[in-house]
Amino acid sequence: MPSEPVSFVKHHKDGSLWARGQMLDGQMTGFWEWFRKDGTKLRSGWFENGEQCGEWTTFDKAGMPHKTTLIRPKAR
Repeated sequence: MPSEPVSFVKHHKDGSLWARGQMLDGQMTGFWEWFRKDGTKLRSGWFENGEQCGEWTTFDKAGMPHKTTLIRPKAR
């Protein structure tokens, strides 16, 4: 029977949200977000089989989109 993704949350030492996403069989999967200690979004993007893929967005210190990068799957 296939595993189901489980929610994952990690916090900075001060208790603020650092990252959130999903894990599947010990690997990052689906959409993930990272945050600065002040709560603004730092980066977000997608994982497949534990590897970055698709569109990734980096945010400025005000939490506004700064740069978007397309990450292509690695050749196997």
